Amino acid sequence: MVVIVTRAIPTEPGILAFHKRCEDFYPADAVDASIAHQRAWYDALCAEFNAPSPVGLTRQDEVVGGRIPIRRYRPAEIATQTRIFYIHGGGFVVGSLESHDAICAEIAHAAKVELVSVDYRLAPEHVWPAAFDDCFEVLQWLLADGRPLVIAGDSAGGNLAAGIVLKAQAEAIEAIVGQVLIYPGLGGDLVSGSYAEMAEAPGLSTADVAYYRDVLKAPVENVFAHPLKAADLSGLPPAYITSAHFDPLRDDAAHYAQRLIAAGVNVTYRDEPQMIHAWLRARHMSEGARQGFAHLCRAVGDLVGTL
Repeated sequence: MVVIVTRAIPTEPGILAFHKRCEDFYPADAVDASIAHQRAWYDALCAEFNAPSPVGLTRQDEVVGGRIPIRRYRPAEIATQTRIFYIHGGGFVVGSLESHDAICAEIAHAAKVELVSVDYRLAPEHVWPAAFDDCFEVLQWLLADGRPLVIAGDSAGGNLAAGIVLKAQAEAIEAIVGQVLIYPGLGGDLVSGSYAEMAEAPGLSTADVAYYRDVLKAPVENVFAHPLKAADLSGLPPAYITSAHFDPLRDDAAHYAQRLIAAGVNVTYRDEPQMIHAWLRARHMSEGARQGFAHLCRAVGDLVGTL
């Protein structure tokens, strides 16, 4: 018997053009480059898809605990005391305040909310739990003034967001009023479901996911590192979870949403049917990404009470 394996790819022209632009950005020998080069290229690539900053929005860089850089975004109109704590993606290896600067600015502006992003330590120099500890320290710092908080993150940042929400619950921290998980990696098995179906998906492969997990070196049974392994999800804050259909991480998002719903948590789950991993960056050149980003901003507004 001959088994024919087809590569699952979307058909939307905008997202295909986005993927090609990403692929063309890197040199042919990028895989052999240093981590420093990889990070510089990633930040530059993300900047390629930026848009003008929203009118009236201000940025302020600060340092938490004497060592953790953060960036505060304040749009021209702020309609709530609730804030967003945003954790960037990048496989725990790349990404920075710069890589997600425009995304954070546009979310803050659209939802009329102050947003704070974090520049956590990256692997391989800093393995688990360095990034997690940085994010949790910033979370505690933000909550010190008693204002409510929604925690959001994409990809690796979605993993960190889900994990610190679980830890906050374990420590009886009650001021978190929502969580926003954007194509998160949550500890799926790497061999079934979307990990098999989308193993060679454009933008992120299952092999890539395995590589990033190996670099991070998080304990396999640690529920804060692998939230899908948490035994009890009841009592967690409301969630908006969005996935990309053409992404090996798709089922992590879907299964976590299902488990949260079963535990009685208020959840909105949206799978973007033509999207690939990292579609946030395509929001100004793909119609599907534009719609997905609009849904995301409305969900953030709903969670913070401004829309």
